[in-house]
Amino acid sequence: PAKYKMSVRQGSTFRRVMTWSIDGVAQDLTGWTARMQVRPAVDSSTITLDIDTTDGGIELGGTEGTVTILISATATAALTAGSYVYDLELVDGTEVTALLAGAFVVAPEVTR
Repeated sequence: PAKYKMSVRQGSTFRRVMTWSIDGVAQDLTGWTARMQVRPAVDSSTITLDIDTTDGGIELGGTEGTVTILISATATAALTAGSYVYDLELVDGTEVTALLAGAFVVAPEVTR
């Protein structure tokens, strides 16, 4: 997977829109699903955040190849400030593609 650091602020809506393309051609994600987990460490059994296409935390843009990650302000407010790890996977039937992975940093909210 590509390495990408995500920075989230407690109490703020987090939205990232990316396009999965190969050699400049957007990939058709029609019929695919996606899932993403955030954990304190790679080997941790604790799941800090768990989102996917069924709960609306991830939206796929079909033929446009877009992947939108959306975490509500309420959900980010519930996260403890600190550094975590995540990965984002795309699923087509039994085929799983690890698209992104890296650090997931939660910055503390000042205005509450």
